[in-house]
Amino acid sequence: MLLAGCGGGSAPTTYDLSAPRDFGRIGGGGGVLIVAQPTAVQALDSDRLIVKDSSGALSFLGGAQWADRVPNLVQTRLIQTFENGSRIAAVGRPGERIVPDFQLNTDIRAFNIDAASGQAVVEITAKLIGDRTGKVQRARLFSARVPAGAEGAGAAQALDQALSQVLIQIARWAR
Repeated sequence: MLLAGCGGGSAPTTYDLSAPRDFGRIGGGGGVLIVAQPTAVQALDSDRLIVKDSSGALSFLGGAQWADRVPNLVQTRLIQTFENGSRIAAVGRPGERIVPDFQLNTDIRAFNIDAASGQAVVEITAKLIGDRTGKVQRARLFSARVPAGAEGAGAAQALDQALSQVLIQIARWAR
């Protein structure tokens, strides 16, 4: 999703991420899930689109930005994904005054354009934790790669598609 920038010609174009909708309802039975804000290294904890070159160096894609910091967007879209297609009784954020059965902790390992392969790369680890016991019930790494354009719109669209694939994987796994 594209949001028009305001002001002069030098303002970056702002892009948003979407939550998958049409992936069918996934199984599972009840339960209340809290989705914690994802953790990420400092470079990924920003509103900038990141390009990683073959040497591993990170740079920002000029003229483009996300609508919010990546961890905030990922948390919101993950919650919406569960709401859109899960049979979980309720899903929310910490502090919403709901009594959870489980908490989903995630870490964003990659959320960038890989310049060498020309692909959008999204990698997120997830841990499903029993809220009453504090024990990790399950843990897994989820990833997706999608061909990406070199410009802002193509890069943002590819990252959105890769994230959607990962969000569906997480929702199916956590049921």
